[in-house]
Amino acid sequence: MRDINELQTIEHDVLVVGAGGAGLRAAIEASRLGLSTGVIMKSLLGKAHTVMAEGGMAAALGNVDDRDNWKVHFRDTMRGGKFLNVWRMAEIHAKDAPERVRELEDWGAVFDRTRDGLINQRNFGGHRFPRLAHVGDRTGLELIRTLQDAGVHNGIDFHMECIGVDLALDGGRVAGMLAYWRDTGRFVLFKAPAVIFATGGAGKAWRVTSNSWEYTGDGFGMAYRAGAELMDMEFNQFHPTGMVWPPSVRGTLVTEGVRGEGGILKNSEGVRFMFDNIPERFAAETADSVEEAARWLEGDRDARRPPELLTRDVVARAIRKEVKEGRGSPHGGAFLDIATQQPADFIKRKLPSMYHQFKELAEVDITAEPMEVGPTLHYYMGGIRVDAITQMTNVPGLFAAGECGTGLHGANRLGGNSLSDLIVFGARAGQGAKQYLDSLSGTPQPQGDHVNDLIDEVVGFLNREEGENPYVVVDDLQVAMEEHVGIVREGRELEEGIEKLAGLVERAKRVKAHPSSQYNPGWNTCIDLRNLLVSAEATARSALSRQESRGAHTRLDFEGEREDQLKYNNVVVQASDGSMDLRQEARPEPPEELARIAHASIEDLEANRV
Repeated sequence: MRDINELQTIEHDVLVVGAGGAGLRAAIEASRLGLSTGVIMKSLLGKAHTVMAEGGMAAALGNVDDRDNWKVHFRDTMRGGKFLNVWRMAEIHAKDAPERVRELEDWGAVFDRTRDGLINQRNFGGHRFPRLAHVGDRTGLELIRTLQDAGVHNGIDFHMECIGVDLALDGGRVAGMLAYWRDTGRFVLFKAPAVIFATGGAGKAWRVTSNSWEYTGDGFGMAYRAGAELMDMEFNQFHPTGMVWPPSVRGTLVTEGVRGEGGILKNSEGVRFMFDNIPERFAAETADSVEEAARWLEGDRDARRPPELLTRDVVARAIRKEVKEGRGSPHGGAFLDIATQQPADFIKRKLPSMYHQFKELAEVDITAEPMEVGPTLHYYMGGIRVDAITQMTNVPGLFAAGECGTGLHGANRLGGNSLSDLIVFGARAGQGAKQYLDSLSGTPQPQGDHVNDLIDEVVGFLNREEGENPYVVVDDLQVAMEEHVGIVREGRELEEGIEKLAGLVERAKRVKAHPSSQYNPGWNTCIDLRNLLVSAEATARSALSRQESRGAHTRLDFEGEREDQLKYNNVVVQASDGSMDLRQEARPEPPEELARIAHASIEDLEANRV
């Protein structure tokens, strides 16, 4: 039996897992509150998935349209999420976002400017007013640069290329985390009574995804094994515009900013098909007037807000429909055309990353010809269930923020709400950790037997003489998710997918890696696979349980939203005696004030009658 006192040990008050926008903002807040704070990351500082968020961060600053305010932002978020959002989280987000964005400006973020010198804001899908503060189409990169600089100057300890294995617990409370260094394979035990997960989603469970290699559901898997609840895992956003050609970059994100700056979608016949795909309910809820709704539904090409900026689920399904009916682009997508809508110098100035991305990767000049785009798995609305105010899970000492947490976005996330989510609830998680530590009685300590069991499980992948190739199992997992848990679902296919996942779980128990722990990507993949399978199974089982179509979750055998009990139910997943327990929980009644705002007319909100 190993003596865990002989392991390399690092102690912090707070350990943050993940160095994207949520992780860095949480670490900054914890450090500013006087806590010893460490951040571990799978890759290098600055190499976070947040840098791929291009279009902007949503906040009701009112710089471009002074009618905007937190109530309208809250209303848009609730309606975009099909009212499955956690009401208080949507309220906190809408109220806090402007302050968090101005804080970034104070810390040195260089935003695009209006002629009056204010932070510029652009249109985005599902937002009533121009609301996205942006830096060209490189907003995520500027966010990470700003937070990284602030973090370094706040005395935070950064532990790079350090991969979390599992949480260390003491009587059900968090006591730290077992991790290992990628370069040496050496284990390290972090002692920390508060751990904040900011690990992102699990997009790598699908083959066509905008997500980078780190997105293997690590937070989902580790939280689940520690006893935390996962919620709303059936809601997976397929961004409507990812690259479809060449195959080497299929799925790479094409920012919604292209459509926000005037880009339009066409099929192979040159038809701007989104005018034929406007849901009547959406038109009625979001148009400025009955007359404008009628113009949309009649295909009026001069409508003030283009249908390309409908919510992402609507646009993704419309592109899929065009492809299935034989009107897709040559490589199975649709054409996104900004070349005929804006001058070349405007495109290069407003969308420099997109210009270079297509020029270098697809040999396409977007100032002269259209892009081929199609849906790509992009974002998890579901994730680890947290308290709306503190971001703590049901496991004492475990917090979650950003994409790996859940509650803000409901059944469908609005574009731009992700970046403001990171900074709003990253800060809240840091504050929540401080409150928890102040109230803590006694410091939890990692238990030797538990830590040794965690080590034995992952070292076992190196010690097998025979076994499955982990890369093959991951590839089969991605195929199963594409085929059975895709952009549209059907009960029989989901059941078949769950059966395949059960077989993959058994195969994963037999995977092996080359017996060297130093820079061993095969071993890393074996460890990632455990988390991918938890994420995939929770997603498939939750999708089977929700017998309706709502937001990003579309069931061919249950078309439309059900207005009965399922409308206000959440699907919750939790580990129970070695198996996955799933239950539907009735949602509490919304706060009366927030319900009035969410259901109010835009005229009443603008007149401040609500």
